[in-house]
Amino acid sequence: MRQRLIESGINLFDEKGFTETSVEDITKELQVTKGTFYYYFKSKQQLLRDIHLGYIEYLLNNQEEILKDPGKDSKDKLRATIYMIIHSIQSQKKSARIFFREMRNLAPEYLKQNMEKRDLFRKNVQRIVEEGVREGCFEENLNTDMITRGILGVTNWSYYWFNPEGEVSDEELTDIYLEMILNGITKK
Repeated sequence: MRQRLIESGINLFDEKGFTETSVEDITKELQVTKGTFYYYFKSKQQLLRDIHLGYIEYLLNNQEEILKDPGKDSKDKLRATIYMIIHSIQSQKKSARIFFREMRNLAPEYLKQNMEKRDLFRKNVQRIVEEGVREGCFEENLNTDMITRGILGVTNWSYYWFNPEGEVSDEELTDIYLEMILNGITKK
């Protein structure tokens, strides 16, 4: 039941927004009582927090697999990370939208928890960029913090417009982003 409540919350928060969705909307959709909701969640805020944590933990778990792969150099890890973010849009699009759009509605104690995990994800990407600098794959004098934020800005915003069933596949978009990041768009 807890997972069904989360899924209902994801659907309704995505469709109507967090502030416009009531606990009653969620319970009505599942044909359960408010008591059922409050058995699993103290508040609508806690449900939002759990949706956020579910999404970022999904990304962190996948990222950890990429980072641990001894067969990948920094370019391979960067590509795998970009692909993972883009590919997750297919199964996690609503959660991604809620994660970015509804962050402003998280209570401070929940926001802090969420930001710590977001920062960990960003720092892990920055580690990949720094590793690439050390390996000699990337330019030496990069501002790795700003490069990392740029990479994440490009890839994270894709949840808003990218259609995995559209004319460009997740693999193709990953390659387009990687080419742009590694080589720019200046004519050679």
